[in-house]
Amino acid sequence: MLNQKGSLFLTRPSLGHYTASREELLERARDVLGAVASGALKVRIDREVPLTEAADAQRALEGRGTTGKLLLIP
Repeated sequence: MLNQKGSLFLTRPSLGHYTASREELLERARDVLGAVASGALKVRIDREVPLTEAADAQRALEGRGTTGKLLLIP
C-alpha cells in the first residue's frame, strides 16, 4: 500500500479482517475445533514449559527454536 508521499508500507491483517461478526467468528471456531476433535486437523505441540520459565519460552519462539505449539503450563 502506498501513502501520500509514495512510500511503501505493509500491514499485517488481524482476525477482524477475516470475520464480519461474532457469529461468524464462533462458526469458524466451531469448524476448526471440530476438525481437531475429529482428528482431521492435527495440532503439533513442540513442548510444554512451566509458566515460571515463560522468558525461556519467549526466547525459543523469537529464535525460531520451535516446530509446533509451545504451551505454558501454570
